[in-house]
Amino acid sequence: MTIFCIITDEERHIKMAIVDKHVTPKIAVNDPKLMVDMPKSLTAATGMDALTHAVEAYVSTIATPVTDACALQAIKLISANLRKAVEDGKDEKARDNMAYAEFLAGMAFNNASLGYVHAMAHQLGGFYDLPHGVCNAVLLPHVQTYNMQVVPERLADIAVSMGENIEGLSVEEAAKKAIEAIKKLSRDVNIPSGLSELGVKEEDVETLAKNALLDACALTNPKQGTLEDVMQIFKNAF
Repeated sequence: MTIFCIITDEERHIKMAIVDKHVTPKIAVNDPKLMVDMPKSLTAATGMDALTHAVEAYVSTIATPVTDACALQAIKLISANLRKAVEDGKDEKARDNMAYAEFLAGMAFNNASLGYVHAMAHQLGGFYDLPHGVCNAVLLPHVQTYNMQVVPERLADIAVSMGENIEGLSVEEAAKKAIEAIKKLSRDVNIPSGLSELGVKEEDVETLAKNALLDACALTNPKQGTLEDVMQIFKNAF
């Protein structure tokens, strides 16, 4: 339901985003009954992809009250239902809630765009042919740790939507709760722990970072970084 689509240049091993209203589908069939036989790993990866859509839209530089409402509700639904959907793929209530969540997250990022997680994940997917959702899940807490320098209050809101108790905490402490909650959700649905587990090589990091900074999704990340900054985020994710 978005104006985004991705193409892969197989010769240069990079993914590029196309952003144009003309690529928006006329109809999207979003039926949870069609999802019950998805493997656990695919359910986990696509669920974490939806979470990344919502989180990046919420911290985006062009977020609005409308996209905020969609993003926070998506985060709430994913936090409450992804584990159940992965554990029992035939749990129709969990599947239904995840279908609503991914659609709401799509509404959020369709209008607020994304950030460094997607800009970096596109490069991993193009360079190594890795699953997009898994790359997002691995990178998400590391990029938000970087973003915490400028939007800790936004990450504190995310912590609340993920069910964390932030009473009595500073904004920075509450933001850290969100990052820990993201990491825990990834672990609970068996996402790989880091980029080294995915076969990413440190000698490729500079190329990956250079291409990430050229990605359209990078433009709305709340903290704009240097090549060295993005390289360091990649290294932190190993």
